[in-house]
Amino acid sequence: MRRHTVLPAVALLAAVLVVAGCSGSEVATTTTQAPGTTGGPNQYQVVMESFAFTPAELTVPVGATVTWVNRHAATHDGVADDGTFASPLFGTGETYSFTFTEPGEYPYICSIHPSMRGTIIVTAS
Repeated sequence: MRRHTVLPAVALLAAVLVVAGCSGSEVATTTTQAPGTTGGPNQYQVVMESFAFTPAELTVPVGATVTWVNRHAATHDGVADDGTFASPLFGTGETYSFTFTEPGEYPYICSIHPSMRGTIIVTAS
């Protein structure tokens, strides 16, 4: 008789672990942080999705590294108006990083979707 109660309990435990595992992966992909930050010192992030850069304007200190992450089905790039940086085209899940060494404002676009615009503002301190 004991064998019959253990089997359903094991099946229930397995189902709970599967559900918990699935929800854990969803939490990891939807965790939010302050706009533009990645959690590390001088590390910032801009997300490309829905034909937009998010955040569209990001203020960082000199020495900061900004990483663009493509979470959109379309291929994108990031090209500074003044040529300071120009990423290659990259697809879903790919990234491009650039470290800013001079203060200033750096407007940029996606060269194949020019309505996608953003600005990185680099401060001296």
